[in-house]
Amino acid sequence: MLDLKFIRENAETVREAIQQKRVSLNLDDLLLVDQQVSEMKKTVEARQTERNQNAKLVPRASPEERPALIQKGKDLSEELKTLEADLREKQEELRVLLLKVPNVPLEGVPVGRDDEENVEIRREGEIPQFDFEPKDHITLLQNRDWADFERVGNVSGSRSYLLKGDMVLLEMALMNFAMTFLSGRGFTPMSLSALVRSKAFEGTGHFPGGEDQVYRIEGEDLMLAGTAEVPANELHRDIVLSEDQLPLTYAAISGAFRSEAGSAGRDVKGLIRVHEFKKVEQYVICRGDIEESQAWFYKLLANAEALMKALELPYRVIQNCTGDMGAGKVWMYDIETWVPSEQKYRETHSCSNLGDWQARRTNIRYKDRDGKMQFPHTLNNTGIASPRILVPFLENHQQADGSIRIPEALRPFLGGREQIG
Repeated sequence: MLDLKFIRENAETVREAIQQKRVSLNLDDLLLVDQQVSEMKKTVEARQTERNQNAKLVPRASPEERPALIQKGKDLSEELKTLEADLREKQEELRVLLLKVPNVPLEGVPVGRDDEENVEIRREGEIPQFDFEPKDHITLLQNRDWADFERVGNVSGSRSYLLKGDMVLLEMALMNFAMTFLSGRGFTPMSLSALVRSKAFEGTGHFPGGEDQVYRIEGEDLMLAGTAEVPANELHRDIVLSEDQLPLTYAAISGAFRSEAGSAGRDVKGLIRVHEFKKVEQYVICRGDIEESQAWFYKLLANAEALMKALELPYRVIQNCTGDMGAGKVWMYDIETWVPSEQKYRETHSCSNLGDWQARRTNIRYKDRDGKMQFPHTLNNTGIASPRILVPFLENHQQADGSIRIPEALRPFLGGREQIG
C-alpha cells in the first residue's frame, strides 16, 4: 500500500506505475473517492461541533427554549449516525482501492509487458556436456522407482507428486542443507504453518488479485499459503519494533500450495508446476531506507547463488521487467536453472524488495532513534523450493547408468553418500 499523501502529490508517477505493471485500476476513481471522504469528514466534524454547541446551550436555556434545543440535539445525533455510517462505507471503498495501487518501481527497472521482456544479467556455472544420451527427470525417476505420478493422481488429483526411496532422502537433504546454510549466515530458522487467514494474503499483497491461486478451507476464514512469506509477514502485524531490533532475518520453512489457475496444459509435466510443495524462504524486515533494503536485496541474492553454486547447478540471473515483477515490488531478480532435457533455463528462485508497501498494509512499524514512527522495508527470496529444484538437480547430475551424483556440499546431509541409485 502506498501512502495516500504520496499518491495525491505524485499522481502521474503512480499512474505510470499502474500502466507499467498492468494493474486494473483507474487512479481518477481513487482520487475522487479520496476527495469525497475528505468532504464527508468535514461535514461530520461540522455536525459534531454543532451538536456539542447545542448541548452546552441546554442547561442555560429557559424552560420555553429547552424542548426545542433537546429535539435539535436528537435530530443532530440521528443525522450523525447516518453521516458516520456513510463515511465508514466510503472509507472502506477508499481502502479497497488503495490496496490495488502498485508500488513504484525503482529507477533502472526495465519496462516491459511480461517475462519475455526480462533482462538477463549474467550466467554462472558450466552447462554439462554428456557423453551419453541424457534423460529427463521423469524418466530418471521412473527408471529407479523414485516416484509414482499415476497412483498419487488417484489420491490427490492431477499435478500431485509422490517420491519414494532415495528421492525422499534427497528432498529432505536439500531442505536441511538450505536451512543449515542460511542459519549459518545469521538467519533465524522458523517453521510455519501454511494455514493463514485471508487478511494475511492482503498484507503481503497477494489479495486483491490473486484469489484464484489460493486453496480455501470451506466454512472457515482459512486458506493455504503458497509461500512462508505470507505467515512470516503476518506475524508482525500491528507490532511496533525499535530500530535496534532491526533487521529481522528469517529462514522460514513451510508447506506451500498453489492452484496454478490458468496454467492448464502449460509446463505441467512431472515435478513441474505441482499444486503442493515444500519451500525454504528468506524473509527480511529492515529499516525503511532504500539504500539499506537494496543492500539486503543483494545479500539475499548472494545467499541463493551460494546455495546454487554449492549444489553445482548452472544458472542465470535475470532482472524482471515492470510487467513481470508483481504489484508490490520495487526491484526483482529471478534465478533460472539449466534444465538439460529442455535446453533452457527454468525459474527456481525469486528475489524481491517491496519497500514499505507490505509494512503499510500490515501496520508494521518501528521507532527510529529520534523516537519517530517509521514503516520498515520487507524483502523475500527463495532459499530452496522442492520439488522444483529436483528437476535441474537430477538432470544436471545424472550419470550414464541413471544414478545421480551428489555434490560434495550436500553429502553430509545424505550420510556421506557420493551418489544415489
